[in-house]
Amino acid sequence: MSSSLASPEVELRADRPSPLQIWLAALRPKTLAAGAAPVIVGVAVAAARDDISILLSLACLAGALSLQLVSNLANDLFDHLNGADTAARLGPDRATANGWVSVRQMAVATTLMSLVAVAIGAVLIVEAGWPVVAIGVAGLLCAVAYTGGPAPLGYLGLGDPLVFLFFGPAAVCGTVFVLQGELGFEAWLASVPMGLLSTAILVVNNLRDREEDARTGKRTLAVRMGAEGARLEYLALIASSYAVLGFGVLRGAPEIGIGWLLPMVTLPMALLRVRAIQRKDGAELNDELGATAGLLTAYAICLAAGVLL
Repeated sequence: MSSSLASPEVELRADRPSPLQIWLAALRPKTLAAGAAPVIVGVAVAAARDDISILLSLACLAGALSLQLVSNLANDLFDHLNGADTAARLGPDRATANGWVSVRQMAVATTLMSLVAVAIGAVLIVEAGWPVVAIGVAGLLCAVAYTGGPAPLGYLGLGDPLVFLFFGPAAVCGTVFVLQGELGFEAWLASVPMGLLSTAILVVNNLRDREEDARTGKRTLAVRMGAEGARLEYLALIASSYAVLGFGVLRGAPEIGIGWLLPMVTLPMALLRVRAIQRKDGAELNDELGATAGLLTAYAICLAAGVLL
């Protein structure tokens, strides 16, 4: 499937929403919790060690959110060009596929947001050195290549491990490194549940879209494993995100205190989500996307608070 910008464009619709509504639909601000949560945890891990820079912490947050927005805009563009957004779509409206903006307009928006991410990354490089380049470049490339390029990564079933990597270890450990210049066991431990819960959000999305994705050649893990396999994956991700904290506390590392178990208070929320995922399908899963993102946010806040206790 070609993702060339020369592909035929849909006709711009006269009944399209206001410009603000269009770009909010493209930017998908509700997804930003997944970008913010691991940075919040990383800041807490760094702050538990020593004093940290508030401005640098905000720069880490801005960098993570800018990459999330690049990914959202690129997905809107390339899913349309690849024919993955059809009239059967069950998820939120897509700006390009609906004809609210042209392919060229979305390409320009994606490029501009990428430049914003690069500018923020340059600030972080000045403060933390060239190791940040590896994380930033890889993050930006994957944000675009997830649905773009000759072999979109998300179409090959690689979305799940990539989300785990970039919303877990890369985001949490990258934040700690920028703020403290070194990493310890606690940074790696805190990164794992963030990656697992972020991946659970993607699983809900792919479970909902598996039939359309199968028709359009988007071979996500949900397409490959089927609905039951995706539901089992969701259960495993949620369960593991709590088990890993128990492992960390039992390991007896001096930097891991009992406060790290504070996210256990969100376990009832997790159980409700698992039960709902087992029972719902199709458009009903739209609500579960937001609910799983809410679980990630609550877990991250509790973990950050527990780390600082």
